[in-house]
Amino acid sequence: MRIVGIQHASTSDAELIRNIADGRLDSLGQLFDRHHLTVRRFLARLQVPAGDLDDLVQLTFLQLPRASQRFDPTRPVKAWLLGLATIVVKRHRRSLGRLARKIAALAREPERRGPATPAELAADSEAGRCAQRALASLSPKKREVFVMVVMEELPGESVAQTLGIPVGTVWTRLHHARRELRQLLEGEER
Repeated sequence: MRIVGIQHASTSDAELIRNIADGRLDSLGQLFDRHHLTVRRFLARLQVPAGDLDDLVQLTFLQLPRASQRFDPTRPVKAWLLGLATIVVKRHRRSLGRLARKIAALAREPERRGPATPAELAADSEAGRCAQRALASLSPKKREVFVMVVMEELPGESVAQTLGIPVGTVWTRLHHARRELRQLLEGEER
């Protein structure tokens, strides 16, 4: 007896993406199960507010049915997913900017913050705060490259393909990001 719709753990990520492209959305859940924590960690490192993380992880995976048509199976799946997440973050920030301008035009209210999440509490050490401030001070382009290459350990060539930039630009941004972070963190120690 053959059970339809059940995927085996041996199904590769590239095969799951191909299945999604063919309209078999049951593969989307399996791909989500395998990679949602990686995408969430990546988004957190891009300084996405904790309250937006789960929504942006879901939005990233909701892009898969359409984006899967353009997936190149010769590229690493992790880099491709993080590239999609980067696009989702950029769109989210643009829409937040528009929303903030509209709200500011209507009324000037101070921002109210809810209770801290466990992740925020864990990151509350002085060293963690210093590192987060330093990372947040980088331009979004430098931060994206730094997080992808250094923190997510993706090869520079994959990052270049993912972001649609020359590999030399990846190394230049990474060089400047490291230099800026070093200066900021050394300044904090004094």
